[in-house]
Amino acid sequence: MNTAEPRPTTLVLGASRGIGRAICQRLLASGHQVIGVARDFSASPLDHPAFTPVTLDLSRLDTLGKRFQDLQQAHPDITALVCCAGRGQFGSLEEFSHEQIRSLMELNFLSHACAARSFLPAMKRRRRGHLVFMGSEAALAGRQKGAIYCASKFALRGLAQALREECAGSGVHVSIVNPGMVKTGFFDGLDFAPGEQAHNYLLPEDVADAVQLILDAREGAVIEEINLSPLKKHVVFKKPGAR
Repeated sequence: MNTAEPRPTTLVLGASRGIGRAICQRLLASGHQVIGVARDFSASPLDHPAFTPVTLDLSRLDTLGKRFQDLQQAHPDITALVCCAGRGQFGSLEEFSHEQIRSLMELNFLSHACAARSFLPAMKRRRRGHLVFMGSEAALAGRQKGAIYCASKFALRGLAQALREECAGSGVHVSIVNPGMVKTGFFDGLDFAPGEQAHNYLLPEDVADAVQLILDAREGAVIEEINLSPLKKHVVFKKPGAR
């Protein structure tokens, strides 16, 4: 009789590129079944027999409850949820319209709160599971031109801390990773980027390794928070019109 442990099944939000894609690749390499959620996989399909792509626009809060319910029914064995979808938008507060404030908060915070709300009850019933949130160094201190982005990440960090306390007796591990600047397409539409030297930025794989470390912790231990930074922080401001 085969008594081997079944593969863990992990749901990754924001799986099509950048940090989320690197996390999927890292977990697939370590034997996980991975369900990846993203708005569009066409630009960077991930071909692996243990990977299941799910196309879903996380900014559509009105549809998330039903879609997450369908995911649970299709994959009742989900043991970990990694929330790393999001986008960056920066500027003085008065440069944001009311709609832009709402949109950024909905994607960067509320979609993840809704996801946790949907999958946490089943984890509590099984008395095991992981919730991992992708924060940011912007969750640790407010920065000029970052009022709304920082607020969204502060909110996510507060959620993680509160859920950590709520879940302590239920066997569910809750963690957050706060990376500094990561060399991804995140900066493509922004007017700044990390410096070009290798010690000026993190790689997506660095963050994926941190998530793997969290998921590999023994049942009796919780890695509550990881702050991950490049060795030497350096920001480069782009010329107008440059990408």
